[in-house]
Amino acid sequence: MNIDFHYGVAYLVARTAGLDVVQATTVAHSCQYVDDATTTGLLFFSGGETYERFASAHTMYDYHNTESQLNRLVWTPFHFLPAGSGTTLEEKAICRPDSDIAREVVRRAIRGAGAQNALHRLGVTLHTYVDTWAHQGFSGIESDFNKVRSLEAEDCTSTDWRARLANATEHLAEEVESDVLTRFFPLGHGAALHYPDQPWAKWSYVNGKGQTVSRDNLPDFIAAADMACRAVRGFLAKDEAFEGLQGLPEPVKEALRQQLSGNRSDDPVVRLQALSDSASLGVIPGLEEAIPTYIDKGIGSWKYVATGIESNDDGAERPAYNPAFEQSDYRHFHDAVKEHRFVVTQEILPGHGLRIA
Repeated sequence: MNIDFHYGVAYLVARTAGLDVVQATTVAHSCQYVDDATTTGLLFFSGGETYERFASAHTMYDYHNTESQLNRLVWTPFHFLPAGSGTTLEEKAICRPDSDIAREVVRRAIRGAGAQNALHRLGVTLHTYVDTWAHQGFSGIESDFNKVRSLEAEDCTSTDWRARLANATEHLAEEVESDVLTRFFPLGHGAALHYPDQPWAKWSYVNGKGQTVSRDNLPDFIAAADMACRAVRGFLAKDEAFEGLQGLPEPVKEALRQQLSGNRSDDPVVRLQALSDSASLGVIPGLEEAIPTYIDKGIGSWKYVATGIESNDDGAERPAYNPAFEQSDYRHFHDAVKEHRFVVTQEILPGHGLRIA
């Protein structure tokens, strides 16, 4: 999933579930920032103070994706949560939608609802939870299940022969690209290109086990939004049996379905803006407000507010330590990332017979 869902839909779901604007913004920002927090290691302050961070994402073409087993600590707990089904590690590591493990991860976030960074932890958890729908069938470890062949998509509706020819040529190029990525990026869904993250996509492929997999994203994305709403309601009520709570009202669900199916720009930022414009016009029942602006890095970002650092990474900057850092969104988010990773890799997964770290 991209920013249009992890931030835009997450915000609308959080508001529908009962969070106020500030709370919903924190949850949605944390949900999206999981994909943007790529700086890892110690943050050094000019006075000698330090703060430890874990990256919760890599860029797709980061060479570490193929060289470092430490990627299990990034892809598995945050993006390809294992379902724990099967007998081998390879089978157990496969991500499945709304698995028992996924619900347990949500329950652990609800259990921490009283913490200072509870909203940030909820946002991180929602990222992982909804990705179980989008990333189903793939895993965060090297696996034949991540190999993609015969990639096809139903995304050409034009009757013009020129458009059909252009579409066929595009898919031929994508097939070649997918084959290359299958060889060099054995973790996650890199070889499936952009299709797992497009809300409207209908697509299919043959995995490395020779199994044909057919996907229709829209029903899965709506189910993810509905269960995310239940998770937020559970958080507010401190009710760990969140799956039994009310999900999205049917009018909201239908409005989201129309927005996600009709908003087909290849640029997820453009899709987010279109979703925000629609929300400001009252297209989402019960809401008539624009989605707050999201800034991942640079001036105005959580990192900048907390440290004054403008660069995408830390660069050569050594900011002065200010006690206000301890209450910053940046610190709360990174603490949430550390807590989430520990709970998933050291408690929940081992409890289901998975040891990946």
